[in-house]
Amino acid sequence: MKSKNDFSKGSVLSHIISMAVPMTLAQLINILYNIVDRLYIRGLGDIAFNALTGLGVCLPIVSLITAFANLFGIGGSPLCSIERGKKNNEKAENIIGNSFTMLTVSGIVIFVLCLIFERPLLYLFGASDITYQYASDYFSIYVIGTVFVMISLGMNQYINSQGFAKYGMLTILIGAIINIVLDPLFIYVFNMGVKGAAVATVISQFVSAVWVIKFLTGEKAILKLKIQAMKLKWSICSRIMALGFTGFVMQGTNSLVLILYNSTLQTFGGDLYVGIMTVLTTVHELLRMPVHGINNGAQPVIGFNYGAGEYDRVKKCINIMSIIPFCYTLIAWSLLMLFPEFFIRLFNADPNIIAFGVKPFRIYYCAFIIMFLHYAGQSVSLGLGRAGYAIMFSLLRKVVFVIPLIIILPRTSLGVMGIFLAEPISEVFAGSACYITMRITTRKELQKKISEKIT
Repeated sequence: MKSKNDFSKGSVLSHIISMAVPMTLAQLINILYNIVDRLYIRGLGDIAFNALTGLGVCLPIVSLITAFANLFGIGGSPLCSIERGKKNNEKAENIIGNSFTMLTVSGIVIFVLCLIFERPLLYLFGASDITYQYASDYFSIYVIGTVFVMISLGMNQYINSQGFAKYGMLTILIGAIINIVLDPLFIYVFNMGVKGAAVATVISQFVSAVWVIKFLTGEKAILKLKIQAMKLKWSICSRIMALGFTGFVMQGTNSLVLILYNSTLQTFGGDLYVGIMTVLTTVHELLRMPVHGINNGAQPVIGFNYGAGEYDRVKKCINIMSIIPFCYTLIAWSLLMLFPEFFIRLFNADPNIIAFGVKPFRIYYCAFIIMFLHYAGQSVSLGLGRAGYAIMFSLLRKVVFVIPLIIILPRTSLGVMGIFLAEPISEVFAGSACYITMRITTRKELQKKISEKIT
């Protein structure tokens, strides 16, 4: 098994594809957790629009929980890959154990804080007096599963980092199947409505968490989750958080941007435009997934080869992470521009959403073709353990560009449409800057490493 998962041998492209395909499928399935909820809630008749909008208000907390899972999961898994490449398995297992402890503790803290501050948080996230009750129904139950989400998402990174992408996919698949089956049961049969969707999600997250723990403590895992490795050590925690901070910032700023989008849209356009943004973010989650999958699939390969001193193979990884995502985004962008109504109808058939949603849809996605630039810059930095660059890239797009633009543009003659323009502007300027910087800095570093290896 150790030989099978040695990324320093064989075709680089084959390794990346073998990791990326199941990881992409896993992300697709993971998105089903929330999308399936929205599809079933869409069938609630007269209350469907308000219920869907209320669910959209909860998306920032979903994003925030994912941010903390990234802090300790994505932060540790590249380090784990590098140590495995160096054949330092004991250090790698200490990273896994410390991550588990931090994920569990932070999950409990987030759960308690969400229960205490539920009402002000939901209004901050864009709830109105009409949609608050639906948002509260979902939110109050969903946060019960916070620890399960943290463990399943965060620790699943350590299954993937060892080269077991198919088992990582099963983590998500098992939970998604349970969610799909239980949703109609709780929503319609038990007549629980939005609450039923949340209950089904929590149960599915619990099962996923159990699966992850079972695998990492079982015989198949190369690196295992061990009780003695769970004792926190600052030297390990600081490394995990330094690198994981970029994933935290990236997902945390996503949460902040969603909050700002919803609250600003509520001010300038009301519930209608908050509902439109819910559709846009749902479509975006779905369509960015293959790009995310390729980058996630390449990270363990990059980290292992970097740790093993195979720097030419690292270069090949970076090229693959650029070419394949560009081809995909070109096709996806063409479909988005040609058939906006089709994508809108998938998630909300309300006539007003369709009538008023096409224009903001095209504005929001007009630069989707270069969306891969930021992801490539971010993921290469993560794979090489370069925390500083990864954090800088995260902050640049969302904090320097998107957030100020959301605040400024609607107060110009653009009005509410200016809010949707913030995303493509940031893709063009911040995405290009991230990618160019990554290319220049990694070329210099890898060339230096190759020269040192030769001498």
